[in-house]
Amino acid sequence: MSVVLEARHIDKYFRKPVLFQVLKDISFQITKGEFVSIMGKSGCGKSTLLYILSTMDTDYEGNLFLNNELLTGKSKDQLSYVRNKHIGFVFQFHYLLPEFSVLENVMLPAKKLAEKSLPEIEHDAYAKLKMLRIDHLAKKRASQISGGEKQRVAIARALINNPLLVMGDEPTGNLDSHNSENVFDIFKTLCEDQGLSLLIVTHDEDFAKRTNRIITMEDGKIIL
Repeated sequence: MSVVLEARHIDKYFRKPVLFQVLKDISFQITKGEFVSIMGKSGCGKSTLLYILSTMDTDYEGNLFLNNELLTGKSKDQLSYVRNKHIGFVFQFHYLLPEFSVLENVMLPAKKLAEKSLPEIEHDAYAKLKMLRIDHLAKKRASQISGGEKQRVAIARALINNPLLVMGDEPTGNLDSHNSENVFDIFKTLCEDQGLSLLIVTHDEDFAKRTNRIITMEDGKIIL
C-alpha cells in the first residue's frame, strides 16, 4: 500500500518557561485508505503532534512526508498550499461561519485554493453535501442547523478539495452517541469507498476500537 503520511523521528520542545521535551522520537506511517486513531491521556502530546502533522507547527526536529514528498523546511506559502489541497480538517468545534449558508461554508477551502471556477466549486460542494445526505440544508444559514448537522457540514468542507488525508481533533467530542455514530460511519465509508486516509485524535474508546489501528501515546512517546 502507498504511504500517505510519514513522520520520522519527530522531536518537539517547548522552551518557555523552561526547556521541556513534549514529543520524543515520534515515527509512524499511514497508508492509503487507512483509518487510524490516536489516543492517550490529556497532556501526552496528541494535539501538539497533530499540529505538526498538519504542517501548522513547523518548529520541530525530524522529518515529515506527505505522499513521499518532504514537507519539513518548506516555506509558509508552500505549506499553506499543501494543507489546503491535500489535508482536510475536522475539529471538535466545527468553526462554521454562522452568517454564511451551509453551501458557502463548504465552498470556502476550494475558493481559497482557486483551482476551479465558481460554478465548478458550487457543483462540487453540492455533491459533497449530497454524499453526506444534507444537501437539503444547502441554502440554510449555518447558525440555523443542529450540532450533528454542523459537524456533517464541517466534514463536507474538509472533503471539498478531495484531500489525500483527513485529520480530526476530537471530531465527536461535542456530539451525543447517535451523532458520534453517524460521524464514525461517514469516516468508515470514506475510507472503504474512496480510499481516503484518516487520522483522528480521540478520547472515545468505542470510536477508536473500531478504527483500523490505534496509536497510543504517553508522555510524548508512542507506546503502542
